[in-house]
Amino acid sequence: MRVLASAATVGAFALGGLLVAQQDSAESRTMATPRDTDELRASEEAVFVPPSPSPSPSVPASASASPSPSPSPSTREPAEPAEPSAIPVPATGPGTFTTARASGEAVGQGTIRTYRVQVEDGIELSARQAAREIAAILAHPRGWTGDGVNGFRLVADGPADFTVKIATPGTADAICGAAGLNTRGELNCAVGPTVVVNLKRWVLGSPQFAGPVTEYRALIVNHEVGHRIGHGHETCPGPGRPAPAMMQQIKGLKGCVANAWPYDTDGTYLGGPSVP
Repeated sequence: MRVLASAATVGAFALGGLLVAQQDSAESRTMATPRDTDELRASEEAVFVPPSPSPSPSVPASASASPSPSPSPSTREPAEPAEPSAIPVPATGPGTFTTARASGEAVGQGTIRTYRVQVEDGIELSARQAAREIAAILAHPRGWTGDGVNGFRLVADGPADFTVKIATPGTADAICGAAGLNTRGELNCAVGPTVVVNLKRWVLGSPQFAGPVTEYRALIVNHEVGHRIGHGHETCPGPGRPAPAMMQQIKGLKGCVANAWPYDTDGTYLGGPSVP
């Protein structure tokens, strides 16, 4: 079945994050690996089975304080209109992945983490296009580079600190389920250094998120990468305030306003109380 979704056309930002597409037309394919490490992380949407999550890592002091009230009425980055694109969402796929043949310069400061992007074979989504969009999110000034101590670099070859996999619902369930996470064909998960993005969420967004699908993709990336750099879950800081990117917004906003970004346009951290 084909679904109607916005085609993301997010370019890399000028913060030294312009992508350099490699000319090698060969694409490396890998089998889905259900457990890269014993460390498990519940994603913005995943549910543990059984319900015995490990404690969330402490949030670095530079990003732990709740933000001061901001007069800005909106926390969303304006989305440029894009032509709608019919993208099929197969129920499942072969479980093999194509690695994006694209790389980028480091963005941000301090600790630079390398990452790769993989897309499951057999779906009509370009791995290179997905990598461009994810790289643009990570290079965005309202993203995690806004803390001044974290940076990222997209790689196509060699070791990487984490991998973002975009997978069909069935394959996402297989990878996440092997790690004890129940994603029910609907949700994302994170297992150790692997972020599993359900293709259905990438294409359709979330019915609970009031915003364009491109913005919801930013929430997925910012939330999961936030875990990779040591942030735990947070909750709503108060009615009408921006929901933290580290909040499980899929479970309800608790009076907050939907928001995909860790920082506002002034560089203020949009956080909230930590969730035990």
